[in-house]
Amino acid sequence: MVSVIPIEVVGMAVPVPGEAPLMLLREPDGARRWLAIMIGYGEAEALVRAREQIAQPRPGTIELLGDVLAAFGQGVAAVELTEVRDGIFYADLVLASGTRVSARPSDAVALGLRQGAPIRVAEEVLDVASVQLEVEQEAEGPAADVLDTEAEVARFRAELDGLRPEDFDDL
Repeated sequence: MVSVIPIEVVGMAVPVPGEAPLMLLREPDGARRWLAIMIGYGEAEALVRAREQIAQPRPGTIELLGDVLAAFGQGVAAVELTEVRDGIFYADLVLASGTRVSARPSDAVALGLRQGAPIRVAEEVLDVASVQLEVEQEAEGPAADVLDTEAEVARFRAELDGLRPEDFDDL
């Protein structure tokens, strides 16, 4: 069995204007490794709406999929990012029945957020595709949490700026 660990959706980033957005995920405990997954603008918009639980007058694709699953007596029990192959991330929706459905990570994560399902990542994915950032804690309280997250994202973006396409050849 593949070892999976929880991961949280930190937000979105656009490293360079005009380029594809990145979905930023972070291991909440332990090493606190980060993953950046390139997604499309439409997927980024759906992800932000799901993360913020923003309702629309008419259901979007993610909401529609959730409604269809509910109509069949199913729900999303978990989302798992399962592998990275040739620089492409893969995910599974794990339904309440135990059935696994392959999905794009952005769609799976957005649906999981909408349904309150846990989001997990295979340890192997973190081993090959994550970046670890060190953050120094200076202040305490809610403001410190915001500052630390912003500092972590800034450092992560700086790390991404130093990457070249050939750095991903081994994935």
